[in-house]
Amino acid sequence: MVAWRRYLHQNPELSFHEKETSRWIAERLREIGCEVREGVGGYGIVASVRGGMPGPAIALRTDFDALPIQDEKTTEYASKVPGVMHACGHDAHTATMLAIAACYQANKDQLAGERRFIFQPAEEVSPGGAIGMIADGALTGIDAVYGVHLWTPLPYGLVATRSGPFMAAPDEIYIDIAGKGGHGALPHETIDAVMVGSAMVQALQTIVSRSVNPLDPAVVTIGSFHAGSTANVIAERCKLVGTVRTFSDEVRALAQERLEAIVSHTAAMYGASAELEYRNGYPTVVNDAQEAARFFKVAAETFGEGEVRESTLIMAGEDFTYYLREVPGCFMFVGAGNPDCGATFPHHHPRFDIDERAMLKSAKLMIAMAENFAAESISE
Repeated sequence: MVAWRRYLHQNPELSFHEKETSRWIAERLREIGCEVREGVGGYGIVASVRGGMPGPAIALRTDFDALPIQDEKTTEYASKVPGVMHACGHDAHTATMLAIAACYQANKDQLAGERRFIFQPAEEVSPGGAIGMIADGALTGIDAVYGVHLWTPLPYGLVATRSGPFMAAPDEIYIDIAGKGGHGALPHETIDAVMVGSAMVQALQTIVSRSVNPLDPAVVTIGSFHAGSTANVIAERCKLVGTVRTFSDEVRALAQERLEAIVSHTAAMYGASAELEYRNGYPTVVNDAQEAARFFKVAAETFGEGEVRESTLIMAGEDFTYYLREVPGCFMFVGAGNPDCGATFPHHHPRFDIDERAMLKSAKLMIAMAENFAAESISE
């Protein structure tokens, strides 16, 4: 797993461009001896191992796209691709799933039913790769689905999830402000787009603090502010880009409604105009209650109760939600943070890394979940 993970870390590809990564994964799966179907929903791959005994069909899912980030680590396995990096752990997710496939293939005579391995591209960029893979039959005939995210905010050794809503709906907002440019010494003849944009950023922060019920988690963040070109020119245009994170349809709709009103009225107050594009991202990840209960039982039996946690709500998003809308399942976190090996940086950071031992823990967890489900199904 370490060798596979480090190869992938050195050779990352961006979302919807994972051609060589997909080819490499398919080669490894064929070497293992799995049934392999390529080109599922794009660069996706579905592999299967069918057991010698009747039983359920259980899917395990991983992702393999990278991010547009320059790798700043000094390790021997740092990215070789300028400006592209596995800064979220998808390389390790993929290496783990390959090991799981190899384990099942080596023991298929003792296996009841089918174990299906979903290798998904484009998790990082909406609309994501899950929708296309599902449309192309990745879940056909499946009884349950499980997925793991290695998570550096969680220390190595711990595993976690929660029942019901778990990860947020990550929407995107794009605001284009049009003012009237002019000389920096003659502001009275202009409509300053920087001024309008600054007022808008501050006003948008009142959505969560004054419009959303304090008991409902929500985030409105402006992450990009672009305007102007030099010191003595008042900018005519300003572009803001941000994200909205919510856990319920009601709060999501309220946030969009308030955004539209604030953008429109703030621009009008200064004599400018503004356009808002609100892009819905992935829906909230909602774990099946019965499958989440299975996690707490199985994880405690596998690792010990002291290593199992109920997660807090996570504001990050995940398109694993689309699988959960089709069949029962559970998305789980495996701790991968460890200061002793430099795994202290957050996800999407230029120096992101993991404790690679977490891959083995992840593999054990997913296999244990699948086999517990299978045993329960057969006994019924």
